[in-house]
Amino acid sequence: MSTSAYPPRPAQPGPGTPGQVPRGEPRPDRRHGAGFWLIAAALLAGQAFSTAPAPLYPLYQQRDHFSTFMVTLVFAALAAGVVVSLLLAGHVSDWVGRKRILIPAIALEAVASLMFLIWPDLPVLLAGRFVNGLGVGMITATATAHLHELHARHRPDAAPTRFEIVSTAANIGGLGFGPLLTGVLAQYAQQPLRLPFAVFTVLLLLALVAVAFTPETVEERPVRPAWRPQRVRGHGGRTPYLIAAGGAFTSFAVFGLFNSLAAGFVAGTLHHPGRLLAGVTVFLVFAAASVSQAAAGRTSPLARNAIGLGFQAAGLVMLVVAMNTVSLGLFFAGGAVAGAGAGVLFKSAVGAVTAAAPPTLRGEALAGLFLIAYLGMIVPSIGMGIATEYIAATTAMAWFTGLLLILMAATTALLVSSRRRGWRAAVPG
Repeated sequence: MSTSAYPPRPAQPGPGTPGQVPRGEPRPDRRHGAGFWLIAAALLAGQAFSTAPAPLYPLYQQRDHFSTFMVTLVFAALAAGVVVSLLLAGHVSDWVGRKRILIPAIALEAVASLMFLIWPDLPVLLAGRFVNGLGVGMITATATAHLHELHARHRPDAAPTRFEIVSTAANIGGLGFGPLLTGVLAQYAQQPLRLPFAVFTVLLLLALVAVAFTPETVEERPVRPAWRPQRVRGHGGRTPYLIAAGGAFTSFAVFGLFNSLAAGFVAGTLHHPGRLLAGVTVFLVFAAASVSQAAAGRTSPLARNAIGLGFQAAGLVMLVVAMNTVSLGLFFAGGAVAGAGAGVLFKSAVGAVTAAAPPTLRGEALAGLFLIAYLGMIVPSIGMGIATEYIAATTAMAWFTGLLLILMAATTALLVSSRRRGWRAAVPG
């Protein structure tokens, strides 16, 4: 499964034939080029809001006197919303169109932002994060599929490189931009638990406008299939999909660790409190992921996965050493290295699944991948939060690293096996 070139574009279905019907003329269209960047901006805003509260958790803890485990529950509320949304609606845009899912999804995120702005209390924080998760689950796969189609309509003969870089940068870069913006506002402005959400409410409303002005790329099917929950299935072979799924799971496990608990580690274990520093800690990981995605754009699929797995493993080991030696610099370096590896792995996974899926199932295929990715974000982070109630954070981090290294070793074994069997072209990339 290679992403070095686009799969052939299907012929337009005839009258009454269920399927995905591209809109507009077959020739390149400037509206689709502009729409590509509008959807990328909307995706970035939605993803940024999903991680925006990360630097604020120590402030909530200080004000309301709750434990690290409660921070984990707040994060779990977001994750639960994402999983529910991906299961129920992540694939529906294949039938009804991308904009019909993106507009209510971003609206849900705006509602969540208003909840945080008006009632900055723990019960509302839990409810708001769940609503936030519902929006995120609808946005991620749908916007990524929309970007792919807009790029293909605007540049029908071009390789998918621009789509891969922009889509993963919007997904991962947005996750890093949110904590940075929140950290700056919380550090230097008044009302640190309110002002960031006022800003994000405005950004999300602008994202709604951007989506409204973007061309649709999918017509509603004349005959809709019966609704069913999202299924996780690969296209192009089981082994390549397992490699992509393993990369997505482990990369989002790293992202989830920093999104949920890194601010507490820096303030507690490493003894460096500070709202801006908490935001910079999270931003550094996602920024490294975005940079590495761009840098690895022209490497082979096999090299991307090998680089991603190697960097992520090295970064995790550095994080364990940093926490045991109380070294903030090494913690930053380890986060950047792990983030770089995670970024390359996730880029490979998205590119592989997008290229292998038929157009009529592209949203479904991506929703399945994001479901696996967000499970990677949820399960290890919740496990870490529970573990820190009973054992030292350094010990919990060592266990977290060990389990991820085992999973990455299994993914590496699949890569080696696929190469030996002559499946190099099918390795995700």
